[in-house]
Amino acid sequence: MNKALRTPVIAGNWKMNLLPAGAKALVEELIPRTAGAGCEVVLCVPYIDLPTVLAATSGTNLKVGAQNCHWAEKGAFTGEVAAAMLADIGVEYVIVGHSERRTLFGDTNETVAQRTRAALDAGLKVILCVGEYLEQRQQGITMEVVRLQTKIALAGVSAGELQARVVIAYEPVWAIGTGLTATAEQANEVNKAIRELLAELYGRETADRTVIQYGGSMNAANAAELLAQPDVDGGLIGGASLKAGDFGTIVGAAG
Repeated sequence: MNKALRTPVIAGNWKMNLLPAGAKALVEELIPRTAGAGCEVVLCVPYIDLPTVLAATSGTNLKVGAQNCHWAEKGAFTGEVAAAMLADIGVEYVIVGHSERRTLFGDTNETVAQRTRAALDAGLKVILCVGEYLEQRQQGITMEVVRLQTKIALAGVSAGELQARVVIAYEPVWAIGTGLTATAEQANEVNKAIRELLAELYGRETADRTVIQYGGSMNAANAAELLAQPDVDGGLIGGASLKAGDFGTIVGAAG
């Protein structure tokens, strides 16, 4: 396993925060703090903020992502947004399968797979989230849960698509927004298991070139230790992504 084969990706998930004016102000703070980063930096923002953030990041190294997309190209899906709509306005990334979408809004392994396929077909890059609940970890079935989620979500995804346009984010649900964080060793253990699954499905070379993030209360204080792990290739950052200084520190730790 050669970590040098992969470019780390630090993605900020702003969740349901910031009106356009606040989004613009945060981007303006982030630009000098992330310029020259040795990693890919992505801002995944609310739909309402996308036009503002796309304009504010133009000409910079910052990439823009959405937080979800529907699996259909169009239709009677009130309140949803199609992947092609995101691509049309210049969005590059989209988060799929975040635990909050699974827990609060009914996403299943199968709908996550459909959203993943739709996003790829529209030309987007996907940040695919997988992870276990606390009770599943306590039951000792973390690996089974994460392997199943990953395998179903990637059904029909080619090796080329996986390697070039899919980032997998391991996010233990018990460590999201709780202040709890998996230890660096725990994070790496699951990321390594995901990589081993990819090797089974796609071969070792593709597995070694696929970016696998950790997303569970990564912050300015613990980022360096987490990112130093051999199978942790970046982070999906929640609360800390709304603080320019903290997010800049995390980006710096990634490269």
